Formats: sequence, C-alpha cells, structure tokens
Amino acid sequence: MSTAPAPTVFLLPGLYNSGPEHWQTFWERERTDCRRIEQAEWNTPRREDWVATLDRAIVGAGQPVVLVAHSLACILVAHWAASKQARVRNVKGALLVAPSDVEAPDFPAGTSGFAPMPRQPLPFPSVVVASTNDAYITMERVTGLARDWGSRLVNVGAKDHLGSAARLGTWPEGQVLLGELLEGRASR
Repeated sequence: MSTAPAPTVFLLPGLYNSGPEHWQTFWERERTDCRRIEQAEWNTPRREDWVATLDRAIVGAGQPVVLVAHSLACILVAHWAASKQARVRNVKGALLVAPSDVEAPDFPAGTSGFAPMPRQPLPFPSVVVASTNDAYITMERVTGLARDWGSRLVNVGAKDHLGSAARLGTWPEGQVLLGELLEGRASR
C-alpha cells in the first residue's frame, strides 16, 4: 500500500515580491516543503503572464500542491482557478493572505488585467486571512471576497497588510492554518 506524497507548498508573493523580512521568505528558508514561484515581472505584472507561470508550476509539480498567496497573488489564484487551463484537481487548498483590492482607485499603478476580481467559488478548500487595518482592502471587501470564493475567513486583528512591515517572522498562526490545509482539515 503506497501513501500519497506530501503536497508541495507553493509560495506566491504579491506585487514587488516578498522581501527578506516577509513571512513567506522565512517559510521558504525554514520549511523543506515550500517553494517560491518566481514571476518574470514583479513591478508591472500582467495577469496573463502570472497565470501562465502558476499553471506551469502546478503542472510541473507532478504531485498535489497547496497555494500560499499574499496580496495580489490572492487575486492571481482566483484568476487562475477561473481560467480554462487550470488543473484544479492538483490543488489541495489555498491560504490567501491579505488579498489586495485591485478594483480600488488607489491600488498601485502598473498592474495589468487583474481587475475585475473573479468572484466565483474556488474549486478547492481555501482560507482567507485578513487584518482589520489593511491599507489595501477594507474588511467589508475582504469579507465579501471570502464569502464569494467559498473561503473560511480568519480575522487576525490589526496586523497591517500582513507583510514585512507587520514583522510576523515565521508567523506561527499562519503555519497552523497551512497545516490544516496540508492535512485536509480546513473547513469552508
């Protein structure tokens, strides 16, 4: 009797990538199951390019994956899941941390094709993590996204955009949520 291989964790940074003090970088350094997906263009991304890169990585993994997205990459996951080429059966779940509101008038310029945000349910278990004082999305908007995506919403209080400035280090709370997805215990 063979056991299924443990899923690979794909770290999906948002706009400008995740720097050395970002929790995704800590996870990449300290966890053997994590692999960062490198995009060709971090500062002026095109949705089509990011979706194609993610799709190639998922197909090339050869085993189930769990997606761990931050900021703009949460919107990437929703676009990828809605695309015709998506191999959703290869995705065991998604941890979507601090999604950005790409439809907001003050969203940073330079991105192409991420708006409008897909609002259909994601075809795999997902957890949306939100901060009450995130400058890139309101709690009202993130609550609506989580509901539309069929995701469990976890409110972590006032932790800014849950990036480097929040100084989360290895972010144990996030690792617990990741563990639930890896073990198939994440509820909707």
